[in-house]
Amino acid sequence: MSITIALVGILFLLVFWVVFVYNRLVRLSMLVNNAWSDVEVQLKRRHDLIPNIIEAVKGYMSYERATLENVVRVRSQAASSSTPDQRAQAEGLLTAALRQLFALAEAYPDLKANQSFLDLQAQLSEVEEQIQLARRYYNAVVRDYNTATRVFPSNIVAALLGFKERPFFELPDEREREVPQVRF
Repeated sequence: MSITIALVGILFLLVFWVVFVYNRLVRLSMLVNNAWSDVEVQLKRRHDLIPNIIEAVKGYMSYERATLENVVRVRSQAASSSTPDQRAQAEGLLTAALRQLFALAEAYPDLKANQSFLDLQAQLSEVEEQIQLARRYYNAVVRDYNTATRVFPSNIVAALLGFKERPFFELPDEREREVPQVRF
């Protein structure tokens, strides 16, 4: 009789532990989804600013069409990427294209003095900062989630219930990790 009670107690503790670990993994998974959504919101803000920047620059840089078209093309690629890995690569290309655009803008004194261009530049700097903060938060949550799926004994529950590691939002080129510096 006491062995049966002990086995039932152990089974109860085991079930309680599995439920606890499962709920923790679900909570962390939801935090990862929420953090990714925050990153996407900031990236959308940047994507929404780009057409305004292009319009402000077009009149001054009419013969630099290839640079403008490249920014538009890369923005479209970034907007259509779906996974964090694809998005990170596309956003890295977009950051490089924006750097090239602002570097070319330095050659146009009238553009550097244009108030709408300066306002757009300030907005883009703010958005870049928000993107950096959202990426950091996302990566911190992914770190916590991935740790929970890999450490013993919760890795057993994660494997049995199909919890997979999530990718970090990493940029392929070290230079792309920096906020674009635009000097006028």
